[in-house]
Amino acid sequence: MTQGNKSFVTEFIILGITNDPTLQHILFVVFLLIYLLTVFGNTSIMFTILIVNNLHSPMYYFLGNLSFSDLCYSTVISPKMLFDFFLERKLISFIGCALQLYFFAVFASTECYILSAMAYDRYVAICHPLLYILIMNKKKCVILTLLVYIGGLCTAAVHTSCTFILPFCGPNVINHFYCDIPPLMELSCADTYMSKTIIFGVVFCLGFLSVIVILASYVYIFFTILTIHSSEGRRKAFSTCSSHLLCVVLFYGTVFFMYLRPASNYSVTQDKIVSVFYTMIIPMMNPIIYCLRNKEVKEAVKFYFSRFSTFKKIIL
Repeated sequence: MTQGNKSFVTEFIILGITNDPTLQHILFVVFLLIYLLTVFGNTSIMFTILIVNNLHSPMYYFLGNLSFSDLCYSTVISPKMLFDFFLERKLISFIGCALQLYFFAVFASTECYILSAMAYDRYVAICHPLLYILIMNKKKCVILTLLVYIGGLCTAAVHTSCTFILPFCGPNVINHFYCDIPPLMELSCADTYMSKTIIFGVVFCLGFLSVIVILASYVYIFFTILTIHSSEGRRKAFSTCSSHLLCVVLFYGTVFFMYLRPASNYSVTQDKIVSVFYTMIIPMMNPIIYCLRNKEVKEAVKFYFSRFSTFKKIIL
């Protein structure tokens, strides 16, 4: 497509993680296993929360949405990346690239806001246990969830529009394994300062707001735990937060490192490694963290699989 003396790209070439054929085969197997574990782990969490009555509480309602978000934003990236391992020329259309970036941003942003909602839920549960059922009622959980997804949709719209409103006159080679903001900005033939400033501002403000909610919640939780006299009570209170806190550290640590570091420190190789971590590893790890560190989830998953094994034996 042309306009005046400028030609505009209609598709992008994705370089992927590596050009080494041997390493590509190894990485395909590794990433396929990671993705299958991600799908299995997150669907298991969602299905278990759905069918086990003991897990029909606000805490696990938000955990189910966290698993849904993990599954979705990993699925936006992983299948295309796995398929590209078998292609010499890895192409994606301009519209396809914009859609991939948009939906990835939707579910990544949604995960950010869900973690904040989960922190607020833990604050109410530990700091106001007698009012927990009243405060975290079904209506409030639904409203919080709607706000989370609306926030994700709006944040993604800003990121995508600020990126693809820029002209791309060529080259069209993305030195990455998916359509992400930093490598796309590098390809634009216009000044990207304003777009980068808006995206940085949105990430900083909303990310900062989410972090404030999480930090404030945990400050109150920490001081409340200190007032609990029994060691068993303190251990139980801490155990209900440890899984969530670990997920927060992993997610926010990688995202802030990825998008809020100075441009002078940008490295393509480093960018790809960090991207693999938060697009594939974190969605796989979150179900594992909750299953290992949350007694109720662990027991529910064991019960579910024992029932499934018994049913399988009866059929066979």
